[in-house]
Amino acid sequence: MKTSFFRVVVLVGLWLLTTVGAYAQGEAFGAVKGAVRGGSSHGVAQYFGSAVELGFDGDKQSYSATQAEFVLKDFFAKNAPTSFEFIHQGSSNEGIQYAIGKYVGKSGTYRVFIKMKPAQGKLLIDTIDFTKE
Repeated sequence: MKTSFFRVVVLVGLWLLTTVGAYAQGEAFGAVKGAVRGGSSHGVAQYFGSAVELGFDGDKQSYSATQAEFVLKDFFAKNAPTSFEFIHQGSSNEGIQYAIGKYVGKSGTYRVFIKMKPAQGKLLIDTIDFTKE
C-alpha cells in the first residue's frame, strides 16, 4: 500500500514539473512572438541573455544585450513586420528551447530561428537568426 501511494505521489510530481516547464516555455515564446510581430526590439530585448548571437542571411555576430537591441531595432526599421508566426517549437534534453518562425516584412519573407537557454531561473534568448527566403 505504501509503495503504491509513493509511486502515485512521484508520478503526480513529475507530471506537475513537466506541465510547469511547458507553461514557462510557452509563456516566454509567446511574449517573444508578440514583440517580434509588433517590431518591438525593446520587447524582444527583455528576454536577451547577457550576450546574444544575431544572424542576418548567414552573417552572424555576437553582441551584448544592449548592442543586440539596437541592431534588432535597425532591422525592424528597415523591414517592418506585417506578420510573424511560429511554425515549429521544440527542446533539447539539456533544457534548450527553440522555435522556428516565418517573418513577413516589407522587404521580404524570412525564416527565423530563436534559441532560448535556461539562465537566472528563466528562459533567455541566446540566438536569433533571420534568413531571407
